[in-house]
Amino acid sequence: FDAFKKKECSVCGGEIGILGNRKLEDGNLCKHCARKLSPWFDDRRHSTVEQIKEQLAYREANLEKVKAFRVTRTIGDRYKVLLDEDAGVFMVSDSNDLVEENPDVIPFADVTGCRVDIDENHNEETRTDANGNKISYNPPRYRYYYNFNIIINVRHPYFDEIKFQLNRSSVDLQYTGSTATTARIGGFSLNLGGGSSFNPMDYPEYRNYMEMCEEIKEVLLGVRQQARDSAAAAAAPRMAVTCPYCGATTTPNASGQCEFCGGAVNG
Repeated sequence: FDAFKKKECSVCGGEIGILGNRKLEDGNLCKHCARKLSPWFDDRRHSTVEQIKEQLAYREANLEKVKAFRVTRTIGDRYKVLLDEDAGVFMVSDSNDLVEENPDVIPFADVTGCRVDIDENHNEETRTDANGNKISYNPPRYRYYYNFNIIINVRHPYFDEIKFQLNRSSVDLQYTGSTATTARIGGFSLNLGGGSSFNPMDYPEYRNYMEMCEEIKEVLLGVRQQARDSAAAAAAPRMAVTCPYCGATTTPNASGQCEFCGGAVNG
């Protein structure tokens, strides 16, 4: 009967209803606190109460970053990759209310990889003849179904992967093959030829999502490299040079200017 007793949330202290408990390694979590965790976090059951409290503190700080986020570019359909190129950060969301959802804001430099995973299912369509047998059309007809998944690998304390489906519903493609030769063997009608030379890239719906996938990969991996190059350049020691304007020996500032006269220094 303990399973039906009301419990107390180990994080906020609130009462947990009969069906509202989310187990932690050393305590209980109410559904209201659970909703505040990162949507990409999937290790709740192996987390301690203290670890969950730390994540919720991080999520509060993240909300301020969401409020300061200025979208400069959007890529996607169901889920969208939102970029703030000026701040060097991005987030992934399927919500129209970003403040309510509080998606994780991630620096470009923390991207470690990005790949596309396409799920394909297909089948041949058949019809039923006068004897109740399922037989192929002639020419044969096929249907192909695709879902486009993006996997972004990141350095993050609470998750290392962001995986989402780009399309809202399966991309449904119909294809009619060449005229087939059929034969009846043991009461079955078998397709003996005229197979499929199907190419999904011939369909604009498929190409549209492939272009989105490639754009997301190129953008995230490109801005990641730019961010890392900028960080490396900023960390590199600056060499002393002679200013061509005032003749002083100077170590240029981050903007490449002479520390004495402010002139632009090449070096």
